[in-house]
Amino acid sequence: MKNVKTLIGAALALGMIAGCGPSKPELHIYTWSDYVDEDVKSKFEEENNCKVVIDTFDSNEAMYAKLQAGSTGYDIITPSSYQIPLMAKNKMIIPLDHSKIPNVKKNFDAAFANSILDPSFTYNAPYMVTYTGIAYRKDKIAKDVPVDSWKIYETAALKGRMSLLSDMRETIGAALKSLGYSLNSEKKEELDKAVEVVLKWKKNIAKFDNEQYKTAVAAGEWFVGHGYSSDVTQIMLEDDKVGFSLPKEGFTIAFDEMVIAADAPQKELAHKFIDFMYRPEMAKANMESVCAPMPVKAALEALKPELKALIVKDADTIKRGEVLRDFDDKPEVRRMYIEAWDKIKAGE
Repeated sequence: MKNVKTLIGAALALGMIAGCGPSKPELHIYTWSDYVDEDVKSKFEEENNCKVVIDTFDSNEAMYAKLQAGSTGYDIITPSSYQIPLMAKNKMIIPLDHSKIPNVKKNFDAAFANSILDPSFTYNAPYMVTYTGIAYRKDKIAKDVPVDSWKIYETAALKGRMSLLSDMRETIGAALKSLGYSLNSEKKEELDKAVEVVLKWKKNIAKFDNEQYKTAVAAGEWFVGHGYSSDVTQIMLEDDKVGFSLPKEGFTIAFDEMVIAADAPQKELAHKFIDFMYRPEMAKANMESVCAPMPVKAALEALKPELKALIVKDADTIKRGEVLRDFDDKPEVRRMYIEAWDKIKAGE
């Protein structure tokens, strides 16, 4: 009888183990906050019998530093275009296998080609384009305050009610643009002048911030926030008191792109995700949630006109923008930017 009980117990144990079945593969994505629609994510999980795990970063520099420090386990990362050459050089990412992502080249909207640093898509599948500008409360800003200019940060009456991005290239770039320079300037004298401008602005801001501005401007805690078009559009759709401007002096155009980590545990699944996101129906749903344009032609054409008018900029506006470029092959220029940012963060 004892042996029978033992056999029955063993059989039950094996049955329980078998019932659990193999665990689902996990696709780990490292991206900006609120950057993948939940329903789209769920559909991919269902279709591929997997789980998608998303971690977020708030700047390209923070993302790069974390990966450089040894963080592993990510499959897909969405850096801005300018960060990708450095990641490729340091063997952090792998070339994409385009035989596994046919939707990318088939559905890419060529109208966005000039905003892509590498149109060959060797390492990169363009994900979403964002424009960096100024979020503001229409009901809190005096009529004589220049909401369409970076000079708004010189407005003493708004002291303590404004924020600037805690992002080296974005904030220094805004100052460079305010002075009439390229946001990719390689001249030390221009960078020195930009530092002086940001230090002047710093006296009027509540803080450098990459996340809080979205809720703070919406709540009326801050009246002005330096931020990304996708974030602000999400707020504008819910609150008509919030406005957004792309300053007349110029602004940043940044394409965030999907890349695959060199040590990705799920490279095959990562390719499937990229191809999935380029299906027109998935891209459309994703754009409606994130409120930023994906360069998927059929999906853009299917958007409701009111949303398309908010997120797709006209040609004259785009001319005022400038795409951030990397200084991977110019370490002395990269060092100048880092030193300029250190002065800004340490200065009064």
